[in-house]
Amino acid sequence: MANNGKTMKLTVEQLRIDPEAASRKLQSFIKTSLADFNREGAVIGLSGGLDSSVVLALATAALGADKVLGLIMPERDSSPQSEIDARQQAETLGVRVERVDLTPILEEMGIYRHIPRNFFANQKIAGPAIKASYKLYTALTGERPLLSGLEGTSSGIIRRANAYYRMKHRLRMVELYSFAEHENRLVLGTANKTEMLTGFFVKYGDSAADIMPLQPLYKTQVKQLAEFLNVPQKIIDKAPSPDLIPGITDEFALGITYDKLDLILLGLEKKLAVKEIAGIGAKAKTIEYVKELIKRSGHMRGLPLAPD
Repeated sequence: MANNGKTMKLTVEQLRIDPEAASRKLQSFIKTSLADFNREGAVIGLSGGLDSSVVLALATAALGADKVLGLIMPERDSSPQSEIDARQQAETLGVRVERVDLTPILEEMGIYRHIPRNFFANQKIAGPAIKASYKLYTALTGERPLLSGLEGTSSGIIRRANAYYRMKHRLRMVELYSFAEHENRLVLGTANKTEMLTGFFVKYGDSAADIMPLQPLYKTQVKQLAEFLNVPQKIIDKAPSPDLIPGITDEFALGITYDKLDLILLGLEKKLAVKEIAGIGAKAKTIEYVKELIKRSGHMRGLPLAPD
């Protein structure tokens, strides 16, 4: 795309937001949605990560701490630090917290049979081992496991991994709605624009909510908002992770940093040519990879298909 004969250049500044204005807008959205849904409060799944921490801060500011419930849902593979971080922020904001251990339910469902317990017994060993497996799969197949798993696959390894981690997200959704129905609360989702565009979410898992306040914002923009809202610095600085499989962070699974990914997504949103987007220092194959993530995850963003 040309601009007066000149090539448009992507810059980090184009991802800058006015965090104060964004905060006001999102708080108003949350407050209005509560009234529209005729709910008496809100419930948020707290992971101790950036997105849920931002939504918690927004909801508390919009509704008051007495109308917000934070639900912590650890399971056997969760990092203990995640719960500590989530609790500390909730306590600082004066928000009530409930804890539901998902491990017994997942065990009863047979989910953990997909990957035996002894494989994850020592997370210091499991993390590097899983990363090595990720890299080996990529080397052998030519594509990352995340991309392979966005559609149907003949790979038994990918199918087992998908069943293993996706049910954890879906069970969290069930618990959130259980509390919501019992206490007449609105379920606040925490997915952002970057995750939704690339398929870095679970269909009918963390994509299921009554409202998604952060969906208009790229991940790097959520980080800007977090700084404005005084989210604890240790949460802002920690490597984003789904906290479902030891050693797997968002950027490792995606194979690209959020800083670069968001610029590529912005370039694609502006319908720039690959060579123009490459000006940010991205290889053409990386841009094509991001385009493929968007393409293969398309079915995850829509309603179930129905005949005409």
